[in-house]
Amino acid sequence: MRNYQVKTISSLERGLHVLRTLQEMRAASLHDLYQVTGIPKATLLRILHTCNQQGLVWQRLADGAFLASLRPQRVPYDDTEWLGELATQVLEELCERVMWPSVLTVPRLDYMETIDTNSPRAYFDEVVPVAPIGFRSHMLLGASGRAYIAFCPEREREAVLRRLREHDAPGNAYAHDSKWLSRLLATTRSRGYSVRAPEYDFDGRNSIALPIRVHGEVLGCVNVTWRRTVMPAQEVARRHLDDLKSAAHRIEEQVAAATPQRLDSPGADA
Repeated sequence: MRNYQVKTISSLERGLHVLRTLQEMRAASLHDLYQVTGIPKATLLRILHTCNQQGLVWQRLADGAFLASLRPQRVPYDDTEWLGELATQVLEELCERVMWPSVLTVPRLDYMETIDTNSPRAYFDEVVPVAPIGFRSHMLLGASGRAYIAFCPEREREAVLRRLREHDAPGNAYAHDSKWLSRLLATTRSRGYSVRAPEYDFDGRNSIALPIRVHGEVLGCVNVTWRRTVMPAQEVARRHLDDLKSAAHRIEEQVAAATPQRLDSPGADA
């Protein structure tokens, strides 16, 4: 750049400094940013709010961490932080309507990983915490895994099942049972949503889940989760399945709008 004889804008410099810090740290709390930058927290909040309004910064629901936005970079839509950013406001609004928390997960090799969650609005639900970010749920027993398995392209499903068959772990035996798998797939597709397996009770919760599908691929799953003893899954679905469907559809629309279809995607015609 040419050497213009002008002064720099100190407030802009502070804002850019915060953005660079977030990019380097990937995720940071307000206190983290204060410690690293030395900028007063009140000023940091104004900077973060301004950046958020311009789509440059977003705040993760699960832990309140601030992250630099990935949207301007138009990253591929298998980037989990990017999917979490697009879904965060939708999850917050979903929780406001149904009162119970939601969990956003993405498929890994043979499990589903939690990438974002929100807090319950129902006071009695807080005694049973939601699984944290990074939690791995079983692909055939968890609601999110079942939603993924039922609606993902066949090539992906077979690859996941093959990996499960190669490892002796609780629940993996179902991957060898073709009749059980056929019933699971048929039931989930017939309902239009998945339900956690009754025996998968590691946290006292139950869940129903839907896939997030774009261009024939399942990018992740979103659920509603609640204390198992409060009410059966059928009643939760009766009350809130439409809310969950609306949330999944909104996330799909945002992802599709932000990312062009990959014409060479093997799942595009699935």
